[in-house]
Amino acid sequence: MILIKKTLDEISNNFLTLGDESVSQIEEASKLIIKSLQGGGKIMFCGNGGSAADAQHLSAELVGRYMRNRKPLASLALTTDTSTITAISNDFSFDDIFSRQLEAIGNEGDILYAISTSSKSKNVIAALNTAKNLKIKTIGVTGSDDSGFKDLCDIIISAPASRPDRIQEMHIAIGQIICEILELELC
Repeated sequence: MILIKKTLDEISNNFLTLGDESVSQIEEASKLIIKSLQGGGKIMFCGNGGSAADAQHLSAELVGRYMRNRKPLASLALTTDTSTITAISNDFSFDDIFSRQLEAIGNEGDILYAISTSSKSKNVIAALNTAKNLKIKTIGVTGSDDSGFKDLCDIIISAPASRPDRIQEMHIAIGQIICEILELELC
C-alpha cells in the first residue's frame, strides 16, 4: 500500500511540474502537425522499446480514431515492419532502421515524431539527422535530459522525470493530448 501511494504521488507530481514551456511546446507541436496534414504531409513516429509501443499507439490513434469517428489522418510508425527492420539491421546497422525508412518514404512537408526517454538512442538520432537533411520537420519527445536532441529537433517536449517508466507515462499522455487537439482542429 505504501509503494502504491508513493508511486501515485510521484506520478501526480511529475504531471504537476509539466510547466508552461512544455504546454507551449505541445501546442506548437500540434500546430506543426496540423500544418503538415493540411498540406498533404504525413506523421512518422519512431522509438525503441516502450517508445516503439508509444509510436505505434499514437499512429493508430491518428489512422483509426481517437475519440470519435472521422477521416483517417496520414500517419505511420516506423517501428512496425519487422522484415524491413531486420533486413536493415542485418544489411546495414540497427542504427539505420529508422533513417533508411525515412530516406525511402519521407518528404519535405512530413513530420518525424521521435520518442526517446534518454534522447540518446543512436537510431533515433540518426533518423533526426536524416529528417533534417530531407527538410522534414521534427518533434522530439524525451525526458528531463534532452541534450541528445539539441539542434536536431524543431520542437522538443521534455517530460520532467528521470526514470524511464515515469517518462513513458508522460509521453503517452502528451501524445494523446496532441491526438485530441488534432481531432478537434482537423475534423
